[in-house]
Amino acid sequence: MSFDEKYFLNNKIGSQIDEVWKLEEQKNEDKCNCEISTRRVARRGFNIEDDKWFSEESVSKMQIAQEEIEWLLNRGYNVNAVMDLVGGKYQFSARQRDALKRSTSIKDKYEKRNLTLLPYLAVKDGIIYIDGFNLIITLEVALSGGTLILGNDGTIRDLAGLRGTYRLIDKTDKSLELIGKMFNELKAPHVRFFLDAPVSNSGRLKTRILQHGECWNFATEVELVPNADPILAKMERVVTTDSIILDECISWFNISRKIINDYIKDAKIVNLSVKKDN
Repeated sequence: MSFDEKYFLNNKIGSQIDEVWKLEEQKNEDKCNCEISTRRVARRGFNIEDDKWFSEESVSKMQIAQEEIEWLLNRGYNVNAVMDLVGGKYQFSARQRDALKRSTSIKDKYEKRNLTLLPYLAVKDGIIYIDGFNLIITLEVALSGGTLILGNDGTIRDLAGLRGTYRLIDKTDKSLELIGKMFNELKAPHVRFFLDAPVSNSGRLKTRILQHGECWNFATEVELVPNADPILAKMERVVTTDSIILDECISWFNISRKIINDYIKDAKIVNLSVKKDN
């Protein structure tokens, strides 16, 4: 074999080895690269009319309305009757009424929630129990530029209005990435997600969470259950903004608000409780 032939062969083998190394490096990168470009692009919870429903003028009216709603609720009036009364008085849209309903709690309840709220430093002290759809959907809405409501209990809630239906979208992976980032920073040792099995695509979301969990520095579990609410309502160290769970659980973390405040600076948050220190 001539010198030129040997030179050509060595270069060819060297190139093939380089390609193998590149493929291996790519595999390692892909293991912790949870973005999937084929995921359906959507804006969760986005409504084109929100600029009108939640304009500065509209929000000012809604802040006054919330005070009236809370005053009536604190005196035992039925929430639906109150919403009809106050909503009709100000001619609020269905979406505005939903925002008021989701953001207004009676004084006894939001004071109790404040007492059971744990500091973020306590995350490192044990397992965290997560209301999966509640947390993930709120973050998807925040990333989609959808309207979020800051309630009088200090929680941030969305207006996505999903009722038993769910599809993974392009914001799902980013939401999970931020969840992992937050719990890594807070040095969580272990998290367990609870997903409602009857909700469509809950199995796919479980798989996706576990894929992300391979990149996290803490143990990750996902449980599919018939109904997550009664399970979480009996627990401590819960992550949720669900009012029913917050009223019953032993203790909780306001993680969605911290993730949004720390990582999603352009989130569209409407504060209807300006007189409270939220």
